[in-house]
This record gives sequence, C-alpha cells and structure tokens, in this order.
Amino acid sequence: IVGRPNVGKSSIFNWLARRRLAIVDDMAGVTRDRMTYLMEADGRYFELVDTGGMGIEDPDNLTGQIEDQISTGIETADVILFVVDTRAGLTPHDQEVAKRLRYIDKPIICVANKSDSENLDPQADEFYRLGRGKLLVVSTRADRNRPELLSMIVERLPPPLDDQPSSEPVMKVTIVGRRNVGKSTFVNSLANAERMIVSEVPGTTRDSVDVRFQLDGKEFIAIDTPGLRKNKSVRTNIDFYGTHRAKRGIRRADVVLLFFDASQRISKVDKQLCSYVAENYKPCVFVVNKWDLYYKQMPTDRWVTYLRDTFQTMWHVPIAFVTGQTGKNVKALLNHAQMLFKQSLSRVSTGQLNRLIKAAIEATPPPLHNHRRPKIFYATQVGIQPPTIVLVCNDPKAFSPTYRRYLLGVLRDQLSFGEVPIKLYLKRRASSDKRSDLEDPDTTPAEDVLEEVNDFDELERFPPDDDESDLSDMQFEA
Repeated sequence: IVGRPNVGKSSIFNWLARRRLAIVDDMAGVTRDRMTYLMEADGRYFELVDTGGMGIEDPDNLTGQIEDQISTGIETADVILFVVDTRAGLTPHDQEVAKRLRYIDKPIICVANKSDSENLDPQADEFYRLGRGKLLVVSTRADRNRPELLSMIVERLPPPLDDQPSSEPVMKVTIVGRRNVGKSTFVNSLANAERMIVSEVPGTTRDSVDVRFQLDGKEFIAIDTPGLRKNKSVRTNIDFYGTHRAKRGIRRADVVLLFFDASQRISKVDKQLCSYVAENYKPCVFVVNKWDLYYKQMPTDRWVTYLRDTFQTMWHVPIAFVTGQTGKNVKALLNHAQMLFKQSLSRVSTGQLNRLIKAAIEATPPPLHNHRRPKIFYATQVGIQPPTIVLVCNDPKAFSPTYRRYLLGVLRDQLSFGEVPIKLYLKRRASSDKRSDLEDPDTTPAEDVLEEVNDFDELERFPPDDDESDLSDMQFEA
C-alpha cells in the first residue's frame, strides 16, 4: 500500500484487515516502518503491507530510512495499491508517486479513497490521467467497495505455491522495553534485513510491527513494540495508541523478550512492564542488550544478581546477554524462547500431579486454620498457555499465601514447565463430588473441574489480583 502522505493508507490497511492495527492520525508522517498483516480472502492467503508516505519530510531526520522502507516494500510486493484522495483531487505529489511507479512491472490498483458517496465518484475520474493500473473508488469511512477491492487483489496475485503449510504453530515473540534499548536493531538481526527503522532518536517505532522470519527452517513472528516511558498525561493520539499497541503486543505474545540496556539502571518503567507481563502469565526472557560495550563495567554475574534482587518474584525467568547489532547470542536466545513456548504447551497427567502434591504435603503439611488441618483432595491440569492447575480442597481460604507459594515452587521444581508462569487455582470441593483424595492418584477429573473453573465464589487464584499493576500511567515516546 503506497501513496503520498495523508491519503488514508493506514486506514485502508486497517479497513481491509478489519483490525485497528496501524495508527491513524491527521498528522502526516505517523507511519514509519512497514506494517504487515496476514489475511485471507476468496480462499487465498496474502500479506498486507502498510508503508509511510512517499516524500514526507520527517522531523527526526528519518526521511531516507522511511524511503528505504517504502522501496523495499515495493520491491518485495506482488501487487501494489496506489492510494489517492478523491476529496483532495489530483496533486503534483500524486504525480511524483506515479512517476516512481512508472517502471514497476507489477500489477497496480489505483485506489481512490475518501469517496464517501456516489456523488464524489466523478471527481475520481481525473486519476485516470496517472495511467497507473485499474481505478477503484472506495471509502473506509462509509465501508464502500471492500469486497471489490479484495477480489481485485486476489485476481492479481501470483499462482499459489504447492508447499503444504506447517502443522507446527508459529511462535510469536514480542520484544518490549524502554525507548532506545535496541529492540528494532534486534528485530533486524532476526530478519537479516533492515526491516525496522533504527535511529538514536528515542521513540522511532510508533506501531507494534509483525515481522515474519525463518530460522533453521522454522517460521516465527517477531512483534516489535513502541518503547515506553513514564508519563502521567496522554499528550497526543499517537502516544495513546502507541501505548495501547505495546500492551496488546504483550497480550498477543507466546513469549516476551523484556529488553534492558546494559548501560542503564533498571527503571520504574521496567518494573511496570515486568508486572504487566506477569499479570498476563506470559513466558518471558530478561534480555540484557548492548552487552559487548559494557560487560567490563558490570560483569555477567553482577547483572544476574541485580535482576534477581530487583524482580524477586520472577526467579523462574531466564536471563540472556546479547548484542543485537552484531547478532551475538541472538540465535541461542531464540532457541531458548522456543523451548519456553514448548513448555507453555506442556501437559502433565493427573496421576503425576497428585503424587507430587501428596509428597509435598507429607514433606511440609499446611499450617492449621481454625484448629483444623486444610486438606487437598486432588489436583488436575485444566489448561495450557499458561499451564493451569486446579487444587480441589476443603477450604481455599485455609491455605496461606506462604503455603501457596511453597506449592507453586514444588510444581515449578518438579514439572517440565519450570521456566514459564503457572496459574494455580484452589477450588472448594462440591458436595456432589465424591472422589477420593490424593490416595487415589490416577483420578482424572480435568473435564469436570474445567466446567466449574469460572465459579470465582469458590475459586481462588494464586498469585492474587491485588498485587497486579497496570501501565495506565506509562506512555510511549513519540
């Protein structure tokens, strides 16, 4: 999707995808990186690519890099949507864009956007003078001619490949962190291409951007997110949507890579990001970037101690030291992230869980509550991503937070998913449930418990919600 600034390219992108993916704003030059979205229409899969405005003068001196991103998008495209503005009419800037497309030997569709009613359609006829592909009038606001545009795109796609799609799920890795910690440089190292605009200017990335790449024959999706900073006021629409997309990138992730700059201290923003990752139960790796420049000032063991002391509830999170610019340790980091992804998909039998919980209780019985010993009848896993375990007991409130942490630690130490978050529930046994207790370790009540898992009057989660923090006062740096 190409065109001059402010013709509605990002609106077209969101409209076709039926998602609010790209930031849409009246200010020219909001889009910098290429945004992508894999979608399906008429039985064909294809990737939409949104680009920045051609000829934009960027205030942060990134014009050259934005133009490089546009050129790369055009070179790798199979079909080009040349977007123009019906209400504004034909401009010299449109003619300059048409000149750039003159020698592009690819199907081009001239999309006359902002044709909100049929009364405006005759105004679009002047775009025939550009001589660049089939003309179609559309309106994202009035939802005009979306099926027609999708059909035209599909008709112009190359023949489908015979390759069978992989049966393995594609892992989504979200890269988060403060501004200017090297997230986009790291993504470029993964993709082996200048996929993201990289600059010393903080806040260069404005959208969360999906980048597809392959490693050792396996496909991955890296989600680069805007850098966040502490800011109690939302100054612009771009600030608001940038923060929203960073948080959504975390929620979409299979694994989160939380980046730290080796030259800087851990900040409140880092702590809030970590809390948001934990709140969403996402597998995570602490990534110390720019390690080659600062390892002499702060050796590896000191950084590990620093991170462990700062994030004392996240001892299960692995730590990696990388140099995104040179690619050092990047492949090893991705392999470890893939291992975390597999752990989050792991299942354990009810029999194994019951034997494990029984041994833990025998080793350290729960403290008395109201002069009575709390009792766990059985345990079962009811979900994955994250692994979700329910302990059916006589009284959830009888188990102290300390004892719950003990049980969670036992599960983490003994099971195959020790490096990922575990969601632990305590549920009161229903009066109709006549199953025996842990003496019968092979009971498999997962389906029955799953049906009741939304009964929050009788169900308590650990860790509790009270300790969760949000990012409402954090804003991305534009």
